[in-house]
Amino acid sequence: MCYPALFHWALYCNPCVIQVFHWAQRNAEHIVPLYCFDPGHYLGTANYNLPRTGPFRLRFLLDSIQDLRTSLIQRGSTLVVRRGRPQEVVGDLIKQLGSVSAVAFHEEVVPEDQQVERGVRDICSQMKVKVHTCWGSTLYHRDDLPFNHLSRLPDVYTQFRKAVETQGRVRPVLPTLDQLKPLPPGSGLDEGLIPSPEDLEQTDTVRDPRSAFPCSGGETQALARLQHYFWDTDAVATYKETRNGLIGLDYSTKFSPWLAIGCISPRYIYQQIKKYESERTANQSTYWVVFELLWRDYFKFVGAKYGDRLFDIKGLQDKSIPWKKDMNLFNAWKEGRTGVPFVDANMRELALTGFMSNRGRQNVASFLTKDLGLDWRMGAEWFHYLLVDHDVSSNYGNWLYSAGIGNDPRENRKFNMIKQGLDYDNNGDYVRHWIPELKGIRGGEVHAPWTLSSASLSHAQVSLNDTYPSPIVMAPEWSRHTNKKPVGPWSGRGKTGPSHTPKQHKDRGIDFYFSKSKNF
Repeated sequence: MCYPALFHWALYCNPCVIQVFHWAQRNAEHIVPLYCFDPGHYLGTANYNLPRTGPFRLRFLLDSIQDLRTSLIQRGSTLVVRRGRPQEVVGDLIKQLGSVSAVAFHEEVVPEDQQVERGVRDICSQMKVKVHTCWGSTLYHRDDLPFNHLSRLPDVYTQFRKAVETQGRVRPVLPTLDQLKPLPPGSGLDEGLIPSPEDLEQTDTVRDPRSAFPCSGGETQALARLQHYFWDTDAVATYKETRNGLIGLDYSTKFSPWLAIGCISPRYIYQQIKKYESERTANQSTYWVVFELLWRDYFKFVGAKYGDRLFDIKGLQDKSIPWKKDMNLFNAWKEGRTGVPFVDANMRELALTGFMSNRGRQNVASFLTKDLGLDWRMGAEWFHYLLVDHDVSSNYGNWLYSAGIGNDPRENRKFNMIKQGLDYDNNGDYVRHWIPELKGIRGGEVHAPWTLSSASLSHAQVSLNDTYPSPIVMAPEWSRHTNKKPVGPWSGRGKTGPSHTPKQHKDRGIDFYFSKSKNF
């Protein structure tokens, strides 16, 4: 009897786990699909002891597990659920079942997950049970990369992308199995209850009606989302133009939460893109979905190449930066009360929904690392806690990138918060969506309320440092978009100047301010 174990660090539902089931169908008389709630995933983070699994991701995970169990039951099997350290759960089940020929699972790249895998391998070795592993979470299979070894993986994304696009291949999607071999008869194996958040000593969520991701977990919902975004609305055909949106469900694919825990595979999305291009249209937007899947692949392989350095304060470049660890600044950032509306709106959206746009993530990360000068790991661990789509390699890889100590060939990359707000939320609708205390300020002026006159603020029912804070930091480049010299907290915080409308910079495509380069 073979039994593939689906552990907590990577829940792989159909079709992502299908290769494990194909292998098991060929090599076993009976199959026991297993999901294990590892208590290690509900402890504190490594550096700042923040919770590892927040309420939004946990609810999404529980939905996905229920959906997976339902899917397996429809195919003649079920999902066995257990709570405990995976190696101990596996050992106990091997003892209970008596005759287990093999344990199968997908491999991961993060050292902490690999340590759990080693624990499972060790217990299987002690009990003389074979282990079979698969690689299946990336678009390009690890063995198909055009590099002799992961140590030769380029440290710049563009070099990686061009190499895999010209020399690599995407493996075809395996067909979904209509019927699975059942659990061993007479084993007395209890499938186990799917716990509630309270059972795991966690809190449940209350869905905010403003959320840009009002979706549930599971393969069923993932496939429905793809059907909607590709085939029902043709939204994918304008993805490149809308992907920097901020409000609503369809400005981007929203596949990332399902990808993060394996409810849908990148290869299946790729297959559907190619089908869509063949049957409807192929353009920059359809390509850009694949482009983003390649970014996800790249960070996964970067994690495999660098291991624990992904979490090191010096990053991949071994660069010493005097990061601050000011908890007052950090709390203002994470609670959305920095006094910079575009930052605060994004942070409040994250706290209330578990989701934030890609544009927002880049901005709040730049603000924390470049404007506040805080330890980038503070932000990474806060995202680790709250993001419904948290993926270890992508999250920490992106934070290293933003902090200037990761995979970025350009130094001193810094976002201009005012310019970004005006470029991507020109009328201020997004800010007012999440910061109701600023709803009385019309248009783009909402991005810099500290520049408004006392009369304007009074008319909008805004009182700086009372109903809404003044900025906790001011950057000199902001003044290029407010027509006013920046006034920091050190020089009369709360004073106001003449009313005016902040300008939108003409170069929308220029996203960054480089401190050592010519100002835009």
